Amino acid sequence: MKNAQKGFTLIELMIVVAIIAILAAIAIPQYQTYVIRSQVTRAIGEAGDLKVAVEDCLNNGATAFAAGTACIDTSTSSDILGGTGHPVASFAAFPATIVAQLGNHASAKVATGTVTWTRDSTGGWSCKTAGKITNNYAPASCQN
Repeated sequence: MKNAQKGFTLIELMIVVAIIAILAAIAIPQYQTYVIRSQVTRAIGEAGDLKVAVEDCLNNGATAFAAGTACIDTSTSSDILGGTGHPVASFAAFPATIVAQLGNHASAKVATGTVTWTRDSTGGWSCKTAGKITNNYAPASCQN
């Protein structure tokens, strides 16, 4: 009578577990970095959305957002931004700036870091990151 093998041997199962452990050891840190980079990019985008409102106010001669006027803050609340959850625009004096500070639900590796959009005299905007946001988490277009 011939005995056919049924199932896996212990060695085969241990090899599979070792392969999965190696893959997980590589994938989990990469995924965490990806999540942090996406949070920073999201904060840059949410702060950048306010540039249109600031430009509109400056073109109309306004120096601050005010209710009941054409110069209103159009930013939306975000769960990854600290404080009120909105970026803060300051355009009463040159240069105009928009600052977004990460907090609340952002990763602890970048929480309290800031993204700053600054308007130059020609109307162009530049982006800088500061604090806990290091260059490996920020896109190339918005480095320290």
